[in-house]
Amino acid sequence: MTELREETPGPSFGHTLLRYRTAAGLSQRELALASGLSVRALRELEHGRAAAAQEKSTELLATALGLTGDERESFLLLAREGRRRSSLSGTTTMLYGLPAAPALVGRDDELGLLSRAARAGGTTIVIGPPGVGKTSLAVAAAERLKVQFPDGCLAIDLRGVDDHPVPAALALERMLTALGVPSGRIPPGEAERSSLFRALMRDRRVLVLLDNAADESQVLPLLAGGEHCLTIVTCRRSLAGVEPAQRLVLDMLAEQSAVDLLTTIVGEDVVLGDPDAAREVVGLCGNLPLAVRIVGNRLATRRHWSLSYLAGQLRDEHRRLDSLAAGDLRLRPAFELSRRRLSPAAQEVFRRLALIPGAHFSEELAAVVTGVSPEEVEAQLEELVEASLLTVTTERMRLQFHDLVRLFAQERLAAEEAEDVRAQLRDALLTHVLRRATAASELFRAKAVGVPRDSPFRSPGEAKDWLEQESTTWIPVLRQATEARRYREVVDCTWALYNYAHGREPMYPWTDVFGCGVRAARELGDQKAEVNLLSQYGTCFHWNQGDSERARDVLLETVALAEEIGHHWGAMITHSAVGWPLLSLGEPEEAQRHVDLALEMSESYDFFETRFWMHIGSGGIRLATGRFGEALAFLTPLLAETTERIGETNQELAGKTMTLLRMNIADCLSGLERWQEAAEQYHEVIRLFGTERPTYRSRVELLVCEGTAWRHAGDFQRARECLTRALELCDDPTGRGDRKAVEAELALVPAE
Repeated sequence: MTELREETPGPSFGHTLLRYRTAAGLSQRELALASGLSVRALRELEHGRAAAAQEKSTELLATALGLTGDERESFLLLAREGRRRSSLSGTTTMLYGLPAAPALVGRDDELGLLSRAARAGGTTIVIGPPGVGKTSLAVAAAERLKVQFPDGCLAIDLRGVDDHPVPAALALERMLTALGVPSGRIPPGEAERSSLFRALMRDRRVLVLLDNAADESQVLPLLAGGEHCLTIVTCRRSLAGVEPAQRLVLDMLAEQSAVDLLTTIVGEDVVLGDPDAAREVVGLCGNLPLAVRIVGNRLATRRHWSLSYLAGQLRDEHRRLDSLAAGDLRLRPAFELSRRRLSPAAQEVFRRLALIPGAHFSEELAAVVTGVSPEEVEAQLEELVEASLLTVTTERMRLQFHDLVRLFAQERLAAEEAEDVRAQLRDALLTHVLRRATAASELFRAKAVGVPRDSPFRSPGEAKDWLEQESTTWIPVLRQATEARRYREVVDCTWALYNYAHGREPMYPWTDVFGCGVRAARELGDQKAEVNLLSQYGTCFHWNQGDSERARDVLLETVALAEEIGHHWGAMITHSAVGWPLLSLGEPEEAQRHVDLALEMSESYDFFETRFWMHIGSGGIRLATGRFGEALAFLTPLLAETTERIGETNQELAGKTMTLLRMNIADCLSGLERWQEAAEQYHEVIRLFGTERPTYRSRVELLVCEGTAWRHAGDFQRARECLTRALELCDDPTGRGDRKAVEAELALVPAE
């Protein structure tokens, strides 16, 4: 919990009197003569020894100081407040009560930010989607900060997402009344009320909470403006027109905080009884506080339910929003209120975006799936982001739905768009994504040494970025296209992905990807394509899923099919692929037979497209079976030929082949205990990585290999440098490092 300190009270009546007297250029004696008060009385007031002048004396002072309009009204009210405080012996009261709000969990950082804002004054806008807990945070902060605002707190629900938000003039009337302005002295117009409000706040220290704001036109007249006041605004929109202001964007709770929130509702014994189910429940709620509160209340009032039963209900996406309702707490209406305030064009874009299956998407894809021009869709997306119905995930303008908002958008799509329109938009999405994925993958083929003029990508790097960023879209699109019987496009796309997949085995669910291709090829009756894709499909069971038996069975059946239809190239690549699962299953001789046969069959094919891979497979099996000298003799001439031919292929494949080859040679040298040579080769492999994502092995694994080799070679300083760097990278998500293994190896390096 953020610790808050009591601050020095804000300006008093005496302070304000002194300011006005100084501004008027009057001495105490001159003001005393003009007002009829004694110099002593003025001195007592200005020094704070008297809280305020009596009502008649205050009016005389205001006249003598030449105060008129809002300044006069503020001066009179400040005196009245001072007299009220004096009669209550200094007790601070809330001028306008704060709304009730549930207990706050997991927002210590945000409370700390608001605490710092309280010391600085000004305006802080708390922004976030429906149900994220903006009001709860603001109320909790006000409760903790009220000791710093001796003149009280004002709070008002502006009902910004209702059909009829509270007009600024009405909100001002309520706050002026709370400040003690008699109804007869409240001006009729919004501008005059705002001016009076600011004048009253100028010499006070008040916290103002404007909850659930609609837009800038509602908020701007309500800003206190005083340097000693803090205004906290909560809004689903960013209110870009409110300046100067500090903005606090409220995100979903962290998983553990969401579990803690659930615990406060259902009890610790329930959560500790099934912690996995508790995590699943909050995950299905997207860690959205309102959703977690709803499911918590449902469970708390149905004690015969278990967390696992509740999780089972929430797993069904078609029923999830129905399940997120308990008493007056309902999630769907919270989303609906935000949707209704969108323009008709933004509402259309909102529901159509639900067709995108990916976790996030680009503006380009949004234009395709909504049928709106790129220029127009940009404005609609901005409106959705402003309404907190979409979030921006990266600096590259990737956009994202919260999972529950996506489900709500899907409901609106089904309810408001005709089936033929949905089908047309879905087809446009599938066509665009399949064509882009195919075109991107084509740039990774061995013979792709340039970018075709008709390619939508300007470089292989741009294609790689697209495949990585859109992977949560193109993978489910392949499944959807297969179900839609777009078989030829699926075959072309999955086969184009063949070269891209090399070295990226851990990154994607390749079994699913190539499985779609196999099914599509079979539906087309294209047996050659079936063999090609089965070779990749079977390989994935070994490298991606660790199921060597399934891989062996699929690949041996594929060899038989390839030989049956006379598909020489398909039989060759499958012979090479089956060697690795056979080796894992304890059949090294059979494994070597298959890879050597593949090598023999490859002599007439292109080097980088085929022969290199058959060579590396044959040498790799020798290395894996401990025949280090034989493998080194096999791989060394391959390195020479690869170096000589490196200009025949693209930069990506050149890097992959050199990396893989040098890594295998380094392993051979380590096996032969030629440690310095091994260390140098590992170092070269790491250098070849550059800033690219590691392939085949992680950077941590290679640094450990290099460090171990340097240790055996007696160069302890370089060993320590490598292993220390590996340890630093263990926490990197791409490092894939085993910290304990790195620490164990580092411990073997002698101390300096």
